[in-house]
Amino acid sequence: MYNREAIIPPQCYTRTEGDHNPCYVCHQNVLPKRENSMNDGGLQLAYSFSDLGKTNHWKNLFEDRRERAAKIPDSEIIAWIAQDNYDELAPRLEAAGFDGWIPDLANLGAASAAFDSQGFARDGSLWVAFNYKPLPSTFWPTNGSTDDVMIRLPAAYRSRQDGSYSRDIYIANLAIAEALIKGLERVTTPPLNEQDAGEDINGDGQFGTVTELRDFSSWAGRARGHFIKAFLYPQGTEFLHTVRYVGVDDRDRIFPSRRMKEVRYMRKAFLLSPDAVAEAYREEGYHKDEGLLPLYTNRGAEGLDNGMGWLLQTFIEDRGGRLRVATFEEHLFCMGCHSSIGATIDKSFSFPRKVDGAEGWGYINLENMRDAPNRGEREGEILTYFRRAGGGDEFRSNDEMRADWFNADGSVNEERVRAAENVYTLVKPSRRRALDLNRAYRLIVEDQDYIFGRDATLQPPANVYHRVDETAPVLPADRFHSWDITLDW
Repeated sequence: MYNREAIIPPQCYTRTEGDHNPCYVCHQNVLPKRENSMNDGGLQLAYSFSDLGKTNHWKNLFEDRRERAAKIPDSEIIAWIAQDNYDELAPRLEAAGFDGWIPDLANLGAASAAFDSQGFARDGSLWVAFNYKPLPSTFWPTNGSTDDVMIRLPAAYRSRQDGSYSRDIYIANLAIAEALIKGLERVTTPPLNEQDAGEDINGDGQFGTVTELRDFSSWAGRARGHFIKAFLYPQGTEFLHTVRYVGVDDRDRIFPSRRMKEVRYMRKAFLLSPDAVAEAYREEGYHKDEGLLPLYTNRGAEGLDNGMGWLLQTFIEDRGGRLRVATFEEHLFCMGCHSSIGATIDKSFSFPRKVDGAEGWGYINLENMRDAPNRGEREGEILTYFRRAGGGDEFRSNDEMRADWFNADGSVNEERVRAAENVYTLVKPSRRRALDLNRAYRLIVEDQDYIFGRDATLQPPANVYHRVDETAPVLPADRFHSWDITLDW
């Protein structure tokens, strides 16, 4: 391996200069009743790296791609991102006898067209898309990528007691899962027909139409009686996450491109009790104290095992743009965020950030989304991030965001941010920036050097360390921020 500390993402090498804190989004102490006891909030205030991790191995950050990128015409990069590299992946894997997960959602390159108004895949695969707020700031389109996420619960959670499929039961259990993961006391649902479901879903003693659930002590349908616990997904839960280029149309509208950079798949293969999860976190802490580097089980074609019940599998572009299985080290890049940070809920990011209730079922749409605050806070999340991070990305290198949302003295133009129409307005790039970031990533694909980093940068960001040593300024205690990944919709 080139980088045994690949779980430390490039953003952790940002120069905070004792003032700017983008780190709070990932590193948090234990929140009440959560299963996540990583308790790593102290990483907001210190560069607590292993000796190996002190060196920034993400060399692609320091590559100046402007000259190479300028040779790619607009027409060429637009044609590149408009090509579908997803639909041919499954038949190719099947022909090769691949024994890991094979993508089973048809026409996903078409983005929203692959789903109905409630987010259900039109191909009958039972994947369900949900509308969520992208995590600041790596997944804001202005920083180089668009994405979408789908969830699928196991068969028992979408079946009546007799084992037959029921969309109503499935919707009910998806709503229960949402309430459990977010810690909600109530959740709205699309209209549920209890007569068709064959059971009294809301427990009111009648068979009618349900649009709200309040009792989360049991799953519905054939899953009734299965283990249920707040802040934990049921065993067998799947997530499908596609990372895409930044699509641009003739009206300069931004959208998820048809071409995919990555197809990421997570499955909760093992169900660990809360005590077992807590012990896994303690063991990780012991290993770190002893100076041991992180280890993960390689499950072969099924991907990497994070030790917390989840298997992660990734496909990424080859030099010609076809999706291929990621290597072990390319997979390792994903493991830190999905196992070793304190902000996640059962190792997930997007589902806890879903728009609450019935309104949140459907393909991601930032244009009908307001800048909701995080739970426990009053101001919009993006406005808050601008203040704390001092920029529109962790490296404070997004000059376009600085020009749009900051004053000349570096302070946030709060009046303008508050007046923004929606999240889309706040996080979309200009046409020129979108195409330039697409060019930059296209060059990484051409070089096939993902182990050196995947950030779509045209030129080296100034506010990033090559190596962190004891002279690096750290943040004072008053720059620490408690933060909840869930949102107050």
